[in-house]
Amino acid sequence: MRVEVRSVSFAYDGRTPALRGVRLDVRSGESVALIGPNGSGKSTLLKVVSGVLRPDSGTVRLDASPLVALSARQRARCLAMVEQERPMGFDFTVREVVAMGRIPHRGRFARESRDDRRAIERAMDLADIHGLADRSIRAVSGGERQRVFLGMALAQEPNVLLLDEPTTHLDLRHQVGFMSIVREQARAGMTVLIAIHDLTLAAQATDRIALMSDGRIVVSGTPNEVLTQANVRRVFGVDAVVGEHPELGTTYVLPSLVRRAD
Repeated sequence: MRVEVRSVSFAYDGRTPALRGVRLDVRSGESVALIGPNGSGKSTLLKVVSGVLRPDSGTVRLDASPLVALSARQRARCLAMVEQERPMGFDFTVREVVAMGRIPHRGRFARESRDDRRAIERAMDLADIHGLADRSIRAVSGGERQRVFLGMALAQEPNVLLLDEPTTHLDLRHQVGFMSIVREQARAGMTVLIAIHDLTLAAQATDRIALMSDGRIVVSGTPNEVLTQANVRRVFGVDAVVGEHPELGTTYVLPSLVRRAD
């Protein structure tokens, strides 16, 4: 499913723009990373694409359909989002949380079908959370919880997966595992849009990168096109060594701890 963002602008208070005429295409089976400083508009753009926020101007389309023309249930059947934080009001087990991903397909009170159980088991396998199945969602760590919410999103079997800083609470092994899952889902045909701070991880796991600053996409392209010393210095205000890993063939970014003189 193709995601098309056309001239989207949005302001939370009606005055200070959080997004300024953003234009972005994400093709079916493609993974695109949104990078940029805090406050650059990454999370806001994901919320607009998900339908949580309605743009002040511009349009978002899923294939040929305007997002605003779809009901909440129609959106949930084709689009899933993993947010930075997701409070749970009740003491559900991990499996029950993952099973919530099936609600758009069967309704809230319908019994689980064979297809539901298959999707739930597959999602828990991919997210590596079978060992947590009977634990309370309130009793797991922040990193474990993030994997549970990935499992819920995958159980939804979406065409489009939106991820907002999903690796923040994960240790190194689970960061790699999480991003590997994301990459494989894209290769299997899912459309992925992910906001992420780790530039090197983004370069390894995604097909394209969109660099945001002050509510705009200032440059987009392949990781080696976007991740340059000049772009990192211009947008993040730091000096960095940018190169190509000799074995992996992917771009890496190593920021300098020495502050530059402005």
